[in-house]
Amino acid sequence: MEQAIRLVIVDDHEMVRDGLKAMLSRYSGAVVVVGEASDRDSALRVARDQHPDVVLLDVRLKGESGLDLCAELLRNDPECRVVFLTVYDDEQYLFQALRVGASGFLLKRVDGAELVGHLERVLEGVTVIDPTLAGRVAASAARLHAGEFWPGAHLGLTQRESEVLALMVSGRSNKAIAGKLVVSEETVKTHARGIYRKLEVNDRAQAVAVALREGVFH
Repeated sequence: MEQAIRLVIVDDHEMVRDGLKAMLSRYSGAVVVVGEASDRDSALRVARDQHPDVVLLDVRLKGESGLDLCAELLRNDPECRVVFLTVYDDEQYLFQALRVGASGFLLKRVDGAELVGHLERVLEGVTVIDPTLAGRVAASAARLHAGEFWPGAHLGLTQRESEVLALMVSGRSNKAIAGKLVVSEETVKTHARGIYRKLEVNDRAQAVAVALREGVFH
C-alpha cells in the first residue's frame, strides 16, 4: 500500500497490546500503531482523536462488550474498519461480529505477516475471517441452505432472538444472558421485547411457556 495503515489497538491486557506493537514494529512501512486503549471510553476517545484506518478490537473488555463497542465506533466513524482479534474460537462470536459491521474476525494465534496481510485486504474492501473458522462458517451456511434453520424461525424469531429465548428457558437472568452473548443488558432487553411481540405474550414467563408448548427447544 502507498501509505502505512493507521491502527488503533483495543485490548484490556497490557501484555497483549505491547506484544502486538512489538510484532508490528517489524512492519512499520505497512502498519503504524497510532493509539491504544483498554476499555470502551478510552477506545472511543482515541478513535475520535486519531481517526484510524482500522481498529483492532477484542470481543471482551473488562466486562464490557467489544461487539457493542464495534457498533459504536462505526456509528461515530463509518469510514473506519473494525477487525476483531480474540482467543474466542467460536463461529457464533464471528456471526455476531459481522452483524455489528466488523470487517474481520481473527484469532490471536496469527503471526505478524499474516496480520499485516489481513489488514491490507480489509482496506481493499475484503472481509477477513481466520482460516480455522472458515470451514465451520461454510458448514453453517450449507445447513441454512438445506433448510436447517434455528429453533423458533417458524415463529418469526431471528437467530439472535432464538439464542436469547433458549437462555431464558434455561433460567438465566438478563445479566447472565448478556454475559453469555457478550452484549449489554439493554441489548438483551431489546431482544426480549421482540420475542414477546412475536410470541404475543407480555413477559418472560409467558414466553418460556410458549417455547416449551411449541417444542421450540428439544
